[in-house]
Amino acid sequence: MKPSRALIALVAGLLALALLLGALPALGVGLPAQLGPLWWGLLCALVLLGLLDALWLRRLPSPRLERQLLGNLALGRWSDVRLTLHHGFGRSLAVEVFDQVPAAMEFELLPQRVELHPGEMTEFGYRVRPLKRGHFHFPACEVQLPSPLGLWRHKRVLALPSEARVYPDFARLYGAQLKAVDDWLSQLGVRQRPRRGLGLEFHQLREFRDGDTLRQIDWKATARKRMPIAREYQDERDQQIVFLLDCGRRMRSHDGDLSHFDHALNASLLLSYVALRQGDAVGLSTFAAERDRHVAPVKGQAQLSVLLNGVYDLDSTLRPADYNAAADKLLARQRRRALVVLVSNLRDEDDAELFNAVKRLGRQHRLLVVSLREEILDNLRHAPVQSFDDALAYCGTVDYLNARGSLHERLAAHGVPVLDARPSELGPELVSRYLAWKKAGAL
Repeated sequence: MKPSRALIALVAGLLALALLLGALPALGVGLPAQLGPLWWGLLCALVLLGLLDALWLRRLPSPRLERQLLGNLALGRWSDVRLTLHHGFGRSLAVEVFDQVPAAMEFELLPQRVELHPGEMTEFGYRVRPLKRGHFHFPACEVQLPSPLGLWRHKRVLALPSEARVYPDFARLYGAQLKAVDDWLSQLGVRQRPRRGLGLEFHQLREFRDGDTLRQIDWKATARKRMPIAREYQDERDQQIVFLLDCGRRMRSHDGDLSHFDHALNASLLLSYVALRQGDAVGLSTFAAERDRHVAPVKGQAQLSVLLNGVYDLDSTLRPADYNAAADKLLARQRRRALVVLVSNLRDEDDAELFNAVKRLGRQHRLLVVSLREEILDNLRHAPVQSFDDALAYCGTVDYLNARGSLHERLAAHGVPVLDARPSELGPELVSRYLAWKKAGAL
C-alpha cells in the first residue's frame, strides 16, 4: 500500500502551513492564537481519515480476473492477450492493471487504466511479441486499487497461471490452402531446375503421347491393347531425410533478430514441410545440445507437428561441435539409407574431424553439408576501404573467407556437396537443392 498523490499533496500543504506558522512570528508578524490548534486539528483529522481509508481499502474484495491467451505463439509475431475483470463494487472505480509478462517477450499497452462500473464486466487487451522459443509461464496479474477516499493505492497480486509455447513462425503453413507446392515455393523465391530424364518410381500406364521415349513403352500392354502404351513415372516418394542440426556455440551468432540457430531451424522446418508434401519421410537429430534429441523419420503431414513439438524449446549452447560423436549416434539410429543434411557453421580448423565424420556418413547415406555464412562478412568484403582500420578489416575478412572456401573445395573434391548460404537465404537455397536432386533422381 502506498499513498496517493492526493494524500501527498495534503501532507505537503500541512507542512507548508506549519513552516509558515513558525516563520511569521520569528519575523515579528502577529498571528491569531487559534491558528495553532486549528493546524493540529487538521493534522489529526487527516491522520484519522487516512487510517480509516486504509482500513476500508484493505477490506475491499479483490476483483476476479480471467486471461485469454493462445496456447501456441509464433516467434517474433505480435499476438493479442485479453483480460476480463469481474467485480462486485457498488460504485465506479478506476484501477490500474499490469500483467506479469515473461521476460523473453515484448509487450504493448501495459499497464492500463480501466474504469470499473457497478454491475458490469470489463474486458480489455494488450499485445505480446515473443523473442525466444520455448515454454513460458504467465504467473499472475497486478491490480492497483484506489481507496474509497482516494488517499491510498493498494497493489493486489492475483494468481493467474497460464502457459504458452512459442514455436518458430510457421503458422502460415497451417492456415494456407495451397493449390500446389510449386505455387507456394515460387512466392518464396525458390527456383526449380528443369528435370532431366525420368523419375525412378512407376506411377501408371497410359496411352503413348508425343514426346514420350521408346524406353517408356510397355510392350506387353501394347500387345494386349493393340496400341502403344507407355509407362509413366514419378519422383520417388518413399525416401527419408534426416537433419543433423548443430546446436553448439558457433550457431549463436545473430543476423538480424534471429540467431544462426533459429535460421537453421526455420530452414530445416521449411524443407521438412516441402518434403512431407512430396511424400518423403523426415526426421531430425541434434548434437552439441544440452540434451540431444532425435525424431525418427516418418511420412505424413502430421510429422511436421511432431517436429515442431520436438524442437520448439531447443536452443544453442556454448558447447563445441563434435562431428564424430554426432556421426556415431546417427549411424547407430539411422540404418536405412537417407539424405542427411548436416547444418552447421564450418571453420577451417574443422578439417580432420569433419572429414572423418562425413566420410563415414557418406558410406551409408547421401550427404549434404550446409554451412551458414555470416552476413557481416559479405558486408565487410564489399565495404569501401577508406582507412587503415578498414584495410585491416577487409584483409582479415578476405583471408577468413578464402580459408573457409578452401575447406568447402576440399569437401567437394571428396564428393561431399556443400551448400554455403547466408542465414536469410538458407531456406529457399536448401529447398532448391532438394528439389533439383529429387527431380534428377539423385537422392
